[in-house]
Amino acid sequence: MREATIVDAVRTPRGKGKPGGALSGVHPQELLATVLAELQKRVGFSPADVDDVLTGCANAIGDHADNIARLSALAAGWPASVPGLTMNRACGSGQQALNTAATMVVSRQAELVVASGVEMMSRYPAATRPTLDGGNERLRGLYPLIPQGISADLIATVGGFSRADVDAFAALSQRRAADAIGEGRFDGSLVPVTDAGGTVLLDRDELPRPTTLDALAALKPSFEKLGTQVWEGYDRSFDAMAREAYPRVDRIAHVHHAGNSSGLADGAAAVLVARSDVARERGWRARARVVATATAGAEPVIMLTAPGPAAKLCVARAGMSMKDIDLFEVNEAFASVVLRFAEETGVDLDRVNVNGGAIALGHPIGASGPILLATLLDELERRDLNTGLVTMCTGGGMATATVIERV
Repeated sequence: MREATIVDAVRTPRGKGKPGGALSGVHPQELLATVLAELQKRVGFSPADVDDVLTGCANAIGDHADNIARLSALAAGWPASVPGLTMNRACGSGQQALNTAATMVVSRQAELVVASGVEMMSRYPAATRPTLDGGNERLRGLYPLIPQGISADLIATVGGFSRADVDAFAALSQRRAADAIGEGRFDGSLVPVTDAGGTVLLDRDELPRPTTLDALAALKPSFEKLGTQVWEGYDRSFDAMAREAYPRVDRIAHVHHAGNSSGLADGAAAVLVARSDVARERGWRARARVVATATAGAEPVIMLTAPGPAAKLCVARAGMSMKDIDLFEVNEAFASVVLRFAEETGVDLDRVNVNGGAIALGHPIGASGPILLATLLDELERRDLNTGLVTMCTGGGMATATVIERV
């Protein structure tokens, strides 16, 4: 039986996704080239044998544009014969690259595929439009795609998650991340980022910070003003648009802020996906196999509720149940997203994001999927467990999911 196996996975540390962050002076092509070169070095494959480089990048504009997958492979010194494809499924772009790579390998359309992701939030211009509807007013009439932060507050309102609930989860994410960094749990997959002269720019995740519940409680809601005022070009507030879609809601509880939402981050990651028989022939010991993949859509106004449906579909395709999954990585776009996932699936938080998540560590959009895969695989090995699931909510009301099993 020919399976899609994960030979190895590497990632950069996550830098602060703002001007002045440790990685902000690095061109995104060079950041992705760093992990491509490190993956080649660790595994020992010839780049000429790579059938394709798939790269998730949610905002392929500016210096992320012009097919960053192809350009980064060239920047890494790989031969011109290696093609590249840049993919966009919003926050799930990098995970979609992984899932597509596995599909290509299983269907015998490829033998070796590098699945990767990159995003440098520090290098993007300020957004000119707060919504994710492409400026299409007719679509806005069908689905008022409110800003994601307000969608997260809507999830909390509908689900009854209080400010105390989301702050408690945020504090838990910070504690877990601090423990993981202190014990070196991320070190196996990390590759330091250097400048052209070899000076190390960043060798550990830059965003985590000591946090207390009192400090979180003192932060003002980030999306209340955005939700309650009428913005130029719109005829009503975003809160009003949310209530139209959810008429049972009288008032949006604005509970999210910078401390319980994912941090803006810069980062890149790469995973070598190989057909199992090819890996054996080359003498590689695969670390895991891709058991199943899935993508799900959900109601697009609340937007961030599809991780539960995607995870359920993925474990069903794997012939498993939630009880069969040892560890989960659920992207912490906002605290309410993970609380909703746990409530909907019945998964205990003791199995979810055990080393913290994007609230503490940051969310470099297109890179987060392969970063979470690397984190999950490292932790399964550390604990000598077998199965794991990664899922991520995405803009527009979708989610990606992947089940892996150690081999």
